[in-house]
Amino acid sequence: YFNTPHSQQATMKTCTVASILALAASASAFAPAQQQKAARASQLSETKADLEALAEKSNPVLKYYDPLDLASTTIWGQSNEATIGFLRHAEIKHGRVAMAAFVGYIVQSNGITFPWPAVGTPTGSPPEQWDALPDAAKWQIILFIGFLEWFSEAAGTHYMRGGKPGQFPRFDEAKELIPHPVPIGSLFDPFGFHKNKSEEAKAAGLVKELNNGRLAQIGIIGFLAAQKVEGSVPLLKGVVSHYDGEPMAPFG
Repeated sequence: YFNTPHSQQATMKTCTVASILALAASASAFAPAQQQKAARASQLSETKADLEALAEKSNPVLKYYDPLDLASTTIWGQSNEATIGFLRHAEIKHGRVAMAAFVGYIVQSNGITFPWPAVGTPTGSPPEQWDALPDAAKWQIILFIGFLEWFSEAAGTHYMRGGKPGQFPRFDEAKELIPHPVPIGSLFDPFGFHKNKSEEAKAAGLVKELNNGRLAQIGIIGFLAAQKVEGSVPLLKGVVSHYDGEPMAPFG
């Protein structure tokens, strides 16, 4: 979906759908007894201590902040470490979606599109551009996102089973799950620019990504709120146009 001029807004509009698909795909990791037995034998790396260390790096002023005590909970009968892995993965994923949506919103609001003919009408605000897309185009985007969600859950070591939260599996390491050849090995580093980075550099990059993702979530929600409820975001008054539709309804 990154090959269409409306893809970034599609990410914003379908984040709820993608989250549901992710939860549905995750269910397969919980039910079978063999997988549960394997989970107990796995070395899980996400603990509350890891969160506290990461929090101090990402925000030295606020440091560790968990008013709901989520880091001490368990979900679906899983261990605390597995639960932390789920929550960490969810935050990283939401941050990435929000960053794509935030940048896409700004680009599309300024009328910047690819040079080739577009499907729909690339005019108006980003939500209006999405509404102008035919349903067939919307379904292509949503189904592609669904495939990425399924693949990320089915391939590699699961983030609740000792895998690294936020790490998307490589296509070339799970060819049996892909119905046709894929020209790239990695979704996030297709040209291999980062494969030789040190672990320290990767860890520093993750902290930056985490902070940028958190800020982007606030930013994209701010844009949507300002379009729906005039004056709700004073800094955006007169900057974004009013939107009468429903930004969280893909086919509304």
